[in-house]
Amino acid sequence: MSGGRRIDDGLSGDNMSYLEHSVEKIGGTSMSDYASVRDNIIKQPDNASGDLYQRIFVVSAYGGITDKLLEHKKSGQPGIYALFSDAIEEDSWVEAFENLEKQLLDINHELYGDTDLLEKANAFLYERLKSAKDCLLDLQSLCKHGHFSLDEHLDTVREMLASIGEAHSAYNTATLLKRDGVNARFVDLTAWQSTEHVSLDERIKEAFSDIDLSKELPITTGYAHSEDGLMRTFDRGYSEMTFSRIAVLTNAREAVIHKEFHLSSADPRLVGEENAVPIGRTNYDVADQLANLGMEAIHPKAAKGMRQQAIPLRVKNTFEPDHAGTLIDTDYVSDKPCVEIIAGCKGVYAIELFDQDMAGNLGTYDEKYLAVLKRFKVNIISKDVNANTITHYVSTNLKTVKRICQALAEISTDAEVSQRKVAIVSAIGSDMHVPGILAKTVRALADSNISVLALHQSMRQVDMQFIVSDQDYDQAIKSLHACLVEVHDHGDAICVAS
Repeated sequence: MSGGRRIDDGLSGDNMSYLEHSVEKIGGTSMSDYASVRDNIIKQPDNASGDLYQRIFVVSAYGGITDKLLEHKKSGQPGIYALFSDAIEEDSWVEAFENLEKQLLDINHELYGDTDLLEKANAFLYERLKSAKDCLLDLQSLCKHGHFSLDEHLDTVREMLASIGEAHSAYNTATLLKRDGVNARFVDLTAWQSTEHVSLDERIKEAFSDIDLSKELPITTGYAHSEDGLMRTFDRGYSEMTFSRIAVLTNAREAVIHKEFHLSSADPRLVGEENAVPIGRTNYDVADQLANLGMEAIHPKAAKGMRQQAIPLRVKNTFEPDHAGTLIDTDYVSDKPCVEIIAGCKGVYAIELFDQDMAGNLGTYDEKYLAVLKRFKVNIISKDVNANTITHYVSTNLKTVKRICQALAEISTDAEVSQRKVAIVSAIGSDMHVPGILAKTVRALADSNISVLALHQSMRQVDMQFIVSDQDYDQAIKSLHACLVEVHDHGDAICVAS
């Protein structure tokens, strides 16, 4: 890779890396609007020189496509993968596959019209889809025999299906940009039908080794195949890991994520667009808290490398290209103690394990409980512990919750296991060392007739979490934003009066 100021870091064969470029990720909703991506992102570079190049783009699948390939990220509604993995004797996944194929072809027709490029794009898509479908049919047939276990192959199936979405969007974007006068280059990290298994870092180094960033604009798949399997560790956060490793390995000056919204003080749909404001500045610690609530600016493990290498992350709104967005870095702390964001998540399940024998033996129970949650691969948002009770707050569907409760009852036969659907509302900031802030916040919820079921505030003073009934979520967000943000707006900082 060439086209910038050279430094020696042992990255590639010629030991060259470059500091003038940015690495930028485009989210799925933004990707679904090609004209906005082209005009607001590609042709409006966010660099001092105004250079169209010196940028690497990592793209997500078009909005909703990965949900159809795997399962819906929020509702858990099964996609092709979930249907295939749960029903080896049935062909429900085949119908879902055919529906998805039609949807992808419709996207192509909308992008290209009746042109020669449409024929080429469809040929590229058909090759991927046919290969994947044939593989699933063969695997389904093979696993009907007792000597072969489907479970042994599901991780590979999941990665294969996920890769189709990013390959489709990246190929199309590179092709359309070439048509529109940009020297774009499709960089396929999916290793489709490759027999070579290498690490993620090696795959990235190889892919970028001959790219001249001063003359070419790489459009890169958000999915990257590696010998360890990205999805085993990061699941749906795999594209963020690809994005992060590219930024770290190429020593980018800045990483940028383009979304369909600003990183704001709260959801504008709840508190009103006139009250929600873009954050402007914050740090990676705040980004971690948001990720824990499922509102990630970036997956915490993906952020780790950029944090260690002091690469700042900027979150921008695709549809407001003139706005600088929110800059996230390692060292930022607000000038005054303040609440920067009111965020949260609905549809969380509190799973409570009560056993009087737990007192004095908490570690054993905790270890068994965590092993069950790990087996079902659920996201743990928060946790309560006292002498005889452990409660985990998890983000998953009711079907999985019931399976977890059954498993806990089996390993702790004298315990009482219960579940409850709740919501978590959190006040987050880079410095929230304000005397009385907890009392002020609880009072605001009480004034809105909202009962606090549980609460957490750590010594780091970067967030406060309130567990409330699921139906109280919207009002809790509004109440906390009105109390902690709206009445104390001091320009650049959203401050809480001490």
